[in-house]
Amino acid sequence: MTNKLAVMQQIIAAWHHQDVEGVLAHCTDDIVWHNSSGYAPAVQGKAAMRAALAAMAPVIERSAWRLFEWAERGNVLFTEGVDEFWTKSGAHVVVPYIGAFEYRGDQVCNWREYYDGRISSEMKKGAPLTDELKTLIGRPAIGG
Repeated sequence: MTNKLAVMQQIIAAWHHQDVEGVLAHCTDDIVWHNSSGYAPAVQGKAAMRAALAAMAPVIERSAWRLFEWAERGNVLFTEGVDEFWTKSGAHVVVPYIGAFEYRGDQVCNWREYYDGRISSEMKKGAPLTDELKTLIGRPAIGG
């Protein structure tokens, strides 16, 4: 396991408990977070990321975010995973994604997520888990 992957796993572990400060501890003050696959402008800076995460955290009952694959090139960690969570309103949301995490030292300075926002929106409204999604997320996770 590389240091970049270890840092990413610490971020994931923090988010499993909606620990906003635990996530931010691994991000630079000038973090750029592209968290909408291009649907909205990037979140700029740690204060803005704190506000975005703080808005998300109270909605989540339980998180099972996990990684299936990873690769590194220079200062970038590439991941394939699933953001799976249950909301306090009872929705079960499963969003397969690809991520690129650019590091400065041991902290993430640029976080890019690529996913199909329609899946997230439909599942938040109660759409069922499809057989295709079950196939995509049914693989062993790294470290799991």
